[in-house]
Parts: sequence; structure tokens; C-alpha cells
Amino acid sequence: MNLRKLMLLMAVLIGIVAFFAFDLGRFFSLEFLQQSQARFAELRAQQPLALAAGYFLLYVAVAALSLPGATIVTLAGGAIFGLGWGLLLVSFASSIGATLAFLTARFLLRDSVQSRFGQRLAEVDKGIQKDGAFYLFTLRLIPVVPFFVINLLMGLTKMKAWTFYWVSQIGMLAGTAVYVNAGTQLGQLTSLQGIVSPGLLGSFVLLGLFPLIARKIVEAVQKRKVYAKWAGVRPKTFDRNLIVIGAGAGGLVSAYIAAAVKAKVTLVEAHKMGGDCLNYGCVPSKALIRSAKLAHQMRHASNYGLSDAAPTFSFKAVMQRIHDVIAAIEPHDSVERYTGLGVEVLQGYTKLVNPWTVEITLNSGGTQRLTARSIVIAAGARPFVPPLPGLDTVGYVTSDTLWDQFAKLDEIPKRLVVLGGGPIGCELAQSFARLGSQVTQVEMAPRVMIREDEEVSSLAKASLEADGVAVLTGHKALRCELVNGEKTLVVEHAGVEKRIAFDQLLCAVGRVARLTGYGLEDLGIPTNRTVETNEYLQTIYPNIYAAGDVAGPFQFTHVAAHQAWYAAVNALFGDFKKFKADYSVIPWATFIDPEVARVGLNEQEAKERKIPYEVTKYGIDDLDRAIADSEAHGFVKVLTVPGKDQILGVTIVGTHAGDLLAEYVLAMKHGLGLNKILGTIHTYPTLAEANKYAAGEWKRAHQPHRLLAWVKRYHDWKRT
Repeated sequence: MNLRKLMLLMAVLIGIVAFFAFDLGRFFSLEFLQQSQARFAELRAQQPLALAAGYFLLYVAVAALSLPGATIVTLAGGAIFGLGWGLLLVSFASSIGATLAFLTARFLLRDSVQSRFGQRLAEVDKGIQKDGAFYLFTLRLIPVVPFFVINLLMGLTKMKAWTFYWVSQIGMLAGTAVYVNAGTQLGQLTSLQGIVSPGLLGSFVLLGLFPLIARKIVEAVQKRKVYAKWAGVRPKTFDRNLIVIGAGAGGLVSAYIAAAVKAKVTLVEAHKMGGDCLNYGCVPSKALIRSAKLAHQMRHASNYGLSDAAPTFSFKAVMQRIHDVIAAIEPHDSVERYTGLGVEVLQGYTKLVNPWTVEITLNSGGTQRLTARSIVIAAGARPFVPPLPGLDTVGYVTSDTLWDQFAKLDEIPKRLVVLGGGPIGCELAQSFARLGSQVTQVEMAPRVMIREDEEVSSLAKASLEADGVAVLTGHKALRCELVNGEKTLVVEHAGVEKRIAFDQLLCAVGRVARLTGYGLEDLGIPTNRTVETNEYLQTIYPNIYAAGDVAGPFQFTHVAAHQAWYAAVNALFGDFKKFKADYSVIPWATFIDPEVARVGLNEQEAKERKIPYEVTKYGIDDLDRAIADSEAHGFVKVLTVPGKDQILGVTIVGTHAGDLLAEYVLAMKHGLGLNKILGTIHTYPTLAEANKYAAGEWKRAHQPHRLLAWVKRYHDWKRT
């Protein structure tokens, strides 16, 4: 710490220590204020400027040092100087003092906080840069939020000091007026009975109602500003309560909820009902994984006491089974089902005309315009195709197109290149390798499944390689070439180019939100990889919401359905109560073999965020049921708060890991610790016992050794 910081810190500490050492707090009480009213009145009559200056400096010092008693000092302003002068003095003194506290916190604390929580603070700074003034203003309007806390926390951000000052000056003015006015009433008290005076009661009633009134005013001003360009366009009546764009998981759940509460809702889908998950993602990939796993088990039947056998099959039959599975599930998401539920389903392309109107180009021909009080955008995402030179020349498939394209093949691709080492790439690479393809997986990052812990990535790579996948990490795809009919991918590793021949190339490098084609640009709705929303899933137009992959931050079907509840309920009932989307406990799984499932933090994230943790690990190779099933590999790893059984996150690697994770998701959601899991009866022999045994490992590591030593002495004594 440099000399200037040390001197400032010492000055602050001396001021605070003096306040408590000399019991100065006794002067900041209602009793002292009442007892000194006559003296203050006399001083004001004799030396008004000196009293005002002294009061002003005192207030600045109290606010700058964040000392207790600011409320009494504010009331004193009204009691001594009246509403007009009291409000003037308090308003400027409180803002100057708050700014000094803001600058002190920045000077003394920001560097150390930045070094420890840099990543998290960077996210806060992004929000402050965008909406910091408005955010601070709303906080200043709510007297229940301690102002000294706001001063100190804002000092840790990159907000400009001048912005902090003027926003505080304006934002605190109304609340200050209420307190000063209450002080004028307190100044007139002659007995305890005076407390029930109508004026004083009115001041505190206003103080209680002010946050609600202020919030409504702020919301009204914000709405007026954002809708200004659409003045005169808003319909007087609406055709629908809700219009939903997109019939994937987010859109289907939004429409379902609206219909369930008897709202008039229209669901518009341009292509297939069920969206990506049913038609291109979750459902077909899991059907493929199951066929591939059976082929793998046949080749390794000796693990079960049987004879190894090379599976013989028709690739067309495998692909047909996948389409049969899709067809079997389709009725759950069909037009007929949702029509029966009370949802109007239109098939066509939707474009936002204004914040309340959409124009639908119907697949059957013609157009239709509809108005709605609220709109939910659930347009989903699409595979990202990298801009590789020559890619279009050699041809490629994505996780969306492969199901139809490969269904046309008579045989499985002999040589398949998979671009991407994320969950989708790993699942498909392993499956096609198990079915007989020679698979090469190319990943630019140093390891596959980069968001998982290193040991998980290593296990995933080992599993892929055991099934014959050539996993090339740290390899950057440069270009595709077609020479004499031979398709080739050129990659670069450690400065050396390498050529990989293939018959089919699968792009699985991630998915991007669908942000174009339905009028976001025309309405000026901000997008940055996803549609930008607030915590209620509202866009800049409070009546337009987004849910699912198009909204982020997670691209999971179950998260889309989760968001859809918030979007639909807020859209339909937000005038009464709005709910913030909760992402505190989000599970996900990668369905390679063995499966990888996670909820909450892993070690990698905990270290990045500098969050203290303990690790408890249980090896599934010790689990009876896993041994009986010849699936004795993997582990359960639990991160907990040091010294406590509170769960921060869980990673499970093993068979049916996605199913096993559910118990931890429930525990984290409802604040249950490992002791509760340990005390729960688990059926024997099941894989779920792994969760209990992991909790047991934690318990053994936290045994009360001193108590057990006394218990041992007790038992020794009982034997004598």
C-alpha cells in the first residue's frame, strides 16, 4: 500500500475510532435532538450562517465516513432549519459526503478487489457502463437500501465520479424531502402524544409508499421514452393477449401456459413444430447414441460373459429408426395437440411491424396481421458454420442437416471428420465411430469439452479414443480442398500443416441465436449474440419478451422451458407481479459414454471466480451396482463450502450420470446439504447409491475427532 493510501486509511480509521471512543453516537439520537431543540433555535437566531455551515460540514463528515446516525442528522435538518433550508443543506451535504465515500472506497479498495474478483467485477462494469446511471438512480429512490452501502459498492465500479454525484443529487432528493419533512414534525413534538400527529404520520406513510410510487414513476418514464417513436401506433384494442414466435421448447411452453390461464394466444412456427430439440437435436442424437451403444456392447459382449460379436446392420435402418423415434414423439408437440389445448397455431414466417403488431407470411399463401398486448420471441438457434475456404465446394452437414442427408446414404460414411470438440461434436463423433466410421475429430482448443474440469476432458478424450476416434486437439482448421475427387481438410498444429481426407464433414462448432429475419433491427431491439433482455426477460420494449436459445445465456431445452414460464407469466400478469428468471441451479449433461453431467460450479470455474471450496470425490468403480453392470468407471465430485455441507456444484462422470444428477439439483434448489442426502434411504443395489456414498465421504472427512475420542473413552470405561 502506497503512502497516500496509508495516510487516507489512517485518517478514516481515526475518524471512526474517535466516533466510538468518545461515544459521539449519543449526540445522534432522537432524545438528544429533542432535548437540544431550544439551544439549536437560539443558535439559529444568533448565528444562522455559522450553524448552517457547521451542520453542513458535520453531515458531509458523517456521510463520508459512513457513520451511523445519518437519519437523525437528516431529521435534525428539518427540525432546526425547516423544510426549505433543511432540504437544501441536506441535499447537497449528503451528495457531497456520499461522493467522498465513493472516492475513498475506489482509492482504497478497488485495486485489491479487482485483483481478487476481476472477472466478476468486469461483468458488473459492463452493466454499469450501459445502465449505471439509471441503476444508481433507482437505488437512490429506495430508502430501505442503506445509502452508505451504495456509496461503497459503486466506488468499486468504473462509474464516473461526476455521474455518481449528479445522479445521487437528483435520486436522493425526493427521499431526503420526506425525511426532512418528518424532521419538521419531530421538531414540534412536546410530548409522546405528539407522535400521533397527522402531519408526522403522513410523513412516514409517504416514506413507506415512496419506493413504490418512485418505481412506478421510473417505469412510466422509461416506457414513455422507449415507445416515443411509436406514438399513435399502439392499438386501442388487441387481437390477442399473447403472440409467440417459434414452436421450440420455449415457444411451446409459453403458449401452453397462456392457454392454461385462458389467455387468447397465437403460436407461429415457420418450419417444424417441436423446434430443434425434437427434429434435429436432443431426440435424434439420443436415438443414434442408443443404437451406437448397443453396437458397442455387442463388440464387447465378453464384458457380460457372452461372446463378442461384430454387429451387422443396415445404416438406412438405423437412420429410419431415428426418424421413427421423432415421429413417435411428434404428437406431443403437434399442431393438433396445441390446438386442442386452446392455442391458435399458424405456420408461416413472422415479422415484427411495431411493438404490438406482427405480420405473418403464411406457408399456405397470403399474409395476416395480428396485434397483441405482449409478444414472446422464441426463435431458437442454428448451427454455426465456420467461414472455411472451400467448405461449400467439398460440402458439409451440420447437426441439423445430417439426419436427412445421411438418411439418403446406403452405407455409413467410411471417413468422417467432425469439426468441434464440444458436447455435440463429442456425442456424434463417438456414435459414428461405434457404428463403424473412421472418425477424426478436430478441435482448436487444447482439449475437448473445454468448459469441464481437465480430468473430465481427459476421461472424455480417452473414451473417444477407445472407440477409435482420432482426437486432434490444438488443431486449427484452415481450409477445405477438392483435388481429383478427394475431399481434404487442411489443419495446422504447432506451425505444421496436415491434410485429412474424408468422405463426409460434420460441422459441430456451436450454435448461434436466430436474430435476423423477423424485424428486430427495424424495432431497434439490441442484440449481441442473443436478444438482450433484463432479468424479467423483457427486451427494451417491456411488452416484448425473449426465451430460449435466442435469449441465452444457456442453450438447453430445459432452460428454454424454464425461461418460458417467466416470459409467459410476466407477459400476462406483469402489471401485478413480475418474476426474475432464476439461473441459480442449472443442470446439463453430455451424453457420451460415460456420460458427463454437472450442476453449479466445477473446480475450473471456482478457481476462475476465486470462490473457496472443498472437494469430495467418490469413485463409481467401488459401487456395487456399477460393478454388476460392468459400468464401474467414473466418479461423483462434489464442491462444498469449506467446513460446511452446503453444495456449490457437482460433476458426475459415469453411466446414467444425467439421471443421477437430479438428486443434487433438487438439493441445491432447496438448500439441502450433503448431510440430508446421507440421511436419505437409497435403494440397494442402484446407481443412485453413488450420491449417498459421496455424501458419506464428506462426512468421514469432517468427523468430530475430539468428540469421538471422548466416546472411545466412554466405551472403554463401559468394558471395565
